[in-house]
Amino acid sequence: MSSLRLSELLVGLSRIADIGMGFEPGEAARAAVIAADLARELDLAEPSDIYYVTLLQHVGCTAYAHEAAALLGGDEIAVKAAAARTDFDDPGAVLRGYLPRLAPDAGAMARLRVAGVAALRARQISAGYTQANCEVAARTARRVGLGPGVARGLTDIYEAWNGRGGPRGAAAEAIALPARVAQVAATAALFDRVGGPELAMETLERRAGRSLDPMLAAALCRRAERVLGGLADADAVETAVQAEPVPVVLVSDAGLDAVCRAFGDAVDLKSPFHHGHSAGVAELAAGAAQRLGRSTEEVAEVRLAGFLHDLGRAAVPNGIWERPGPLTSSDWERVRLHAYHGERVLAACGPLAALAGLVGMHHERLDGSGYHRQATASGIPMGARVLAAADAYQAMTQPRAHRPALAPEAAAAQLTAEAAAGRLSSDAVGAVLAAAGQPVPRVPAPAGLTARQVEVLRLVAEGLSNPQIAARLVVSRRTAERHVQDIYARIGVSSRAAAALFAMEHDLLR
Repeated sequence: MSSLRLSELLVGLSRIADIGMGFEPGEAARAAVIAADLARELDLAEPSDIYYVTLLQHVGCTAYAHEAAALLGGDEIAVKAAAARTDFDDPGAVLRGYLPRLAPDAGAMARLRVAGVAALRARQISAGYTQANCEVAARTARRVGLGPGVARGLTDIYEAWNGRGGPRGAAAEAIALPARVAQVAATAALFDRVGGPELAMETLERRAGRSLDPMLAAALCRRAERVLGGLADADAVETAVQAEPVPVVLVSDAGLDAVCRAFGDAVDLKSPFHHGHSAGVAELAAGAAQRLGRSTEEVAEVRLAGFLHDLGRAAVPNGIWERPGPLTSSDWERVRLHAYHGERVLAACGPLAALAGLVGMHHERLDGSGYHRQATASGIPMGARVLAAADAYQAMTQPRAHRPALAPEAAAAQLTAEAAAGRLSSDAVGAVLAAAGQPVPRVPAPAGLTARQVEVLRLVAEGLSNPQIAARLVVSRRTAERHVQDIYARIGVSSRAAAALFAMEHDLLR
């Protein structure tokens, strides 16, 4: 693992920050390529810091989500997307472009109210947003093993050349160089995607000397067609990894763990109801996997998946996560997609691609009632079953907007009931409860089957005939036949294949 490059991890994981900002995945990666190119051509100092500041500039995007959603109508993602496209030095752009894009799914009166709040409390919102985002981004950089230059650059990422940014109100060259390069590169990347190189250059020229360093903006404008044209058909992830300045930063096994936890914690910041959730799931899942006798590699894998399982929450507005009442059908569709978003981010992150399947299945259930694929038992591996049980228990023991936290004993009883109903794996539930320090209750078999009948059902599923079952269990052939007939009657089947499928659906073959 010592040969794993940090850039491979962060380029892939930066896609979840892109989604949390309302951008297309790969936005930060494209900006990092532009920044690295500019740093190389201008022979700027701190090229590695410039690269990583640009790549991680939005990693704190969840930091002010709770407050922004409460103030501005629940969809803080729309707020961030609108803000990124707005020149706040131009009152007309604010009136015509920013305010109308707030609360896009709300009614006319609600949008008007939100626009009024945004206008009246703009200074408070801006100060809170920049302070929280910068602090979280800087701390995250330190946690993933990057140096003080990256942390300083991220602290200054929302400062403006004219001194009207935040949180420090720094101006001109008092702003860290990596932050100034990142701002120019991100502006070019965003507006190139919106309207091509012409719009990118026009925006850079308009903002030069106001929010952007005029020398850097002019330098990029001179190179815009070549730099941006080269990105048009390139794979953002691959190109961004290749753009990392030398010497490249390598990550150990412990460093990989730290990176995954840092990103899980950052997404959990999105709502106070989820603080610490991912780390708790990771510990429970790893402990459960150990108790199930899984290999060292499998235990490590499920632990990392635990840290990252809820990455996709960043794609769903806080107004949904923090709604105290029932969700609408459209809200539920967005909630169900959070597992999909997390899976797709990891699938595009080479070193973590093996975790994508586990993360995408952490809400699947053995009876097919879960999401997002509605997979059934035969398609759900043990690692995903453990992750599902750990996620459910951890969520039950934390408060949510619609309910208080359950006591550990009540959560254990509810988790056991889910296993008895055939939705969660009884083995996984038992191991998770043991890892949580809870007594492991006996989970009754489905359809009222006795322990002996479950044993017979396993032999039927193996393809054994009645005489072979009798020999294996050292009982008479007639006794074996009665067991099989009774089992078939209880579970409502009349063939070995259907009986085997029932056993798979209810996790009875282990």
